[in-house]
Amino acid sequence: MQDIDAWGTDLSALTDGLGWLFARPEPKETFGLFVRAMLADVAKKNCWAMAEYTGLPNPKRFQHLLNKASWDVDVLRDWVRGYVLAGLADPQAALVLDDTQAIKKGTKSVGVAPQHCGLTGQTENCQCMVMLTYASVLGHTFIDRELYLPASWADDRARCDAAGVPADRGLVTKPHLGVTMLKRALTDEALRFRWVVADSGYGRDPVLREFCHDNTLSYVFAVAVDLPLVGVRGEALRPDVVLAGTADRVWQRRSCGYGSKGERYWDFAAHAVTVKGQPPAAGFAHTLLIRRAIRPKVTKKHPDGIYEVEYFLVHAPTQTPVPAMILAAGQRWNIEDDNKAGKDQFGLDQYQVRGWTSWHRHVTISMLAQAFLAVTRSGLGKDHPRNRSGHPG
Repeated sequence: MQDIDAWGTDLSALTDGLGWLFARPEPKETFGLFVRAMLADVAKKNCWAMAEYTGLPNPKRFQHLLNKASWDVDVLRDWVRGYVLAGLADPQAALVLDDTQAIKKGTKSVGVAPQHCGLTGQTENCQCMVMLTYASVLGHTFIDRELYLPASWADDRARCDAAGVPADRGLVTKPHLGVTMLKRALTDEALRFRWVVADSGYGRDPVLREFCHDNTLSYVFAVAVDLPLVGVRGEALRPDVVLAGTADRVWQRRSCGYGSKGERYWDFAAHAVTVKGQPPAAGFAHTLLIRRAIRPKVTKKHPDGIYEVEYFLVHAPTQTPVPAMILAAGQRWNIEDDNKAGKDQFGLDQYQVRGWTSWHRHVTISMLAQAFLAVTRSGLGKDHPRNRSGHPG
C-alpha cells in the first residue's frame, strides 16, 4: 500500500481509461478518487473516511456514485475479469470458490440476517458474499462476486423490492451462485486455467459437480466424511471408511504449496473411486485424495493425539499425476488470502450501504483496487512464493 504514490500514473491511467462507464464527467472523476482511496492507508474504507482522505467536504459524491449515478456495475465486473486474465494469465491456474461474511447491524441492509459467519465460527447478523478468485503463478485476486440472499430475504418480495433486488432473484444456494460465476468466466475467451477448487460447502453440492462434469472441468473439492462413493470393485464406500482401510505404505509426504512459514507439508493418500450416481466425464476419473497432518494433535478430548484429516474429491483426466492433484488442493488458500486482504486493505466489507445496486458497486470497486495491486505487482516482477512446480501455494 505504501507504493500508491509511485503507482499514481498507472492508477490514473487505469481509472481514466474506464471513463467510458460514465455519461457525465463528475462521476468519472469521483470514481477515480474512490479507487485511489480504496488503495490508500485509510483506516475505514467507507464514504465518510474516504471523502476526508481525498479532500472532499462530505461523502455526498461517493454516496451518489454508489447509489444513484448512472453506470453499469456488471460491465465493470466483466472488465475486471478481463484485466486480471490479461495480467495473470496461466494455463495451470485455478478458479477458486469460497464465501466470506461482513458482520452488520440492523435488518435493512440487503441480505443481512443471522447466519453462519466463518470469521467467528458462530451465527452472526451478517451478509454473505460468494467470491471467485483467479489464482496463477503470477498472483491471485477476485474476478467475480455474488450476494447470497437467505430465505428470510428471498421469500419476502416486499423487503427485496425495498432494497432494489431484481424481480427474478429468488433463493439461490451458495454453490449455485458459484455455478453462475463459473458460467460467466467460461464465456471469456481469454480464460486460461486447469482447475476449479472449493471447500466442502461447495464440494458436497451435486449440481456444482455435475456442471463441472458437463463442461469437462477438472476440480479438487473438499468433501464431507459421508459422501456416498463406489469403490473399484463396485462396493459402497464413504471417505472415512476409505481412510480406515488405508495402509501405512500408501501415504506419501508432499508439499501442497508455499505458505507464510514455508512449504506446507502433509501426508497424502489417493484412492480410485466414483461418486455414487454421478460418474465422471468421458476421459476423466474420480480420485479420493486424503490429506493427513504429519503429527497428531493432543487435545483434552484426545489426550493420546488425533490426526487432522481432510478429504478431497478430484475430477481430472485419466493419468493425471497425484502430485498435480495435491498442488491443486493447495490453491484453495489463495482465496482465503484474498478474502483477508480484501477486508484488511481494500474495504471489501467496510461499506455503509443498504441497497442491492450500491452493495455491488462498492464490492466491485474494491475488487478493482485489489486487482490493480495484484496485476501491478506481477508486472513489476516482484517475487511470488512458489512451490517446486513454480506455482504459488
